[in-house]
Amino acid sequence: MSQTTPHPHEEKHLRSSDMLRDVVIGMSDGLTVPFALAAGLSGAVSNSSIIVIAGIAEIVAGSIAMGLGGYLSGKTEQDHYHSEVKREEYEVEHMRHEELSETKDFFANIGLSEAVQQQATEEIAQDKKRWVDFMMKYELGLEKPDPKRATKSALNIGISYIIGGIIPLSPYFFISSTQEALKYSVIATLICLFIFGYFKSRITGMNPWWGALRVTLIGAVAAGAAFGVAKIFSN
Repeated sequence: MSQTTPHPHEEKHLRSSDMLRDVVIGMSDGLTVPFALAAGLSGAVSNSSIIVIAGIAEIVAGSIAMGLGGYLSGKTEQDHYHSEVKREEYEVEHMRHEELSETKDFFANIGLSEAVQQQATEEIAQDKKRWVDFMMKYELGLEKPDPKRATKSALNIGISYIIGGIIPLSPYFFISSTQEALKYSVIATLICLFIFGYFKSRITGMNPWWGALRVTLIGAVAAGAAFGVAKIFSN
């Protein structure tokens, strides 16, 4: 009689969510802002070289600014976590009774019996570091951040911004007529925005087609508004 070997249960979860968030932030702004800038300048000037220079300057400045924002955000997350650790260490040292009660309440909320609650609380309270880590995660809902998170975030966002920004600007490198280059820029950027929006929404669990359409419309409206304003003022 043959025995069927059970297949291991596989759970599919989104990994590297921090990196994904960074890429989404950098790429979405990188595609949209330089696209709007190039479209706006196309409505006011006829020389592509001016748009190339302005576009490169914007991409450099934008990637640095966005990367710095990501770095500061990562540092703030680390500083907040470490300050909460110090506060929790003080509480388990000087407010032991209250912390024991909070720990026991956690075990009660997940359905453990009174005896098991007491045993689990006493067990975890024997190791101060383990107790603090437990309270940080389950009382405050804080995970220990990657110490390199700030630097990684800055690089992820900055590089994604540069990659996204090059796409709408690239036709102006090869076509001298701004109006002609704008046509190819619009086509290339809207296609990239649609693809980017589709996969971003699919990964994050949203309707991919609606997400792709929404991202594309935002980019198109931004570029159209910039082009229209430039046309009005140039006339």
